[in-house]
Amino acid sequence: MVTPQDIPVLEMRGITKRFPGVVANADVDFTLKKGEIHALLGENGAGKSTLMKVLYGLYRADAGTIKINGRLEDIAEPNDALRLGIGMVHQHFMLIPQFTVVENLVLGTEPKKNGVFMDMAEAIKKVKAVSDEYGLAIDPTARIMNISVGMQQRVEILKTLMRGADILVL
Repeated sequence: MVTPQDIPVLEMRGITKRFPGVVANADVDFTLKKGEIHALLGENGAGKSTLMKVLYGLYRADAGTIKINGRLEDIAEPNDALRLGIGMVHQHFMLIPQFTVVENLVLGTEPKKNGVFMDMAEAIKKVKAVSDEYGLAIDPTARIMNISVGMQQRVEILKTLMRGADILVL
């Protein structure tokens, strides 16, 4: 009997991605089960980033399939990936240095107070709760320009987790 734990959260089968003059991914298979952590290793140009960009909807595969929790999915753009619980922390951070951590994290998803004004106290509370849950130790009121690069990466990870990612691509 197949249990939910037996079904991979992610299955990429036969992924092929070509660019003019080069095959970046040739018939690649990748499986991820709940709770697993994987590292893709290879030289520059081996296709690691390309494969993850296919998963995140930044590139379209020329061939192959992607299943999320056993369901065949068409990931045409990053919004599809986000809807499916796939989050990506980009190599180059997408944070506004002059903003605080919480301002960066709620940008585009601002919690409203009385349906009109941003409820900053609620946003800070939520950021602190998720940060604590994952042991990230992030100060929601710190300005991005005043924190280390390592802490900025934690902020990017937290942003992805707060948007509901079940699969995190670093």
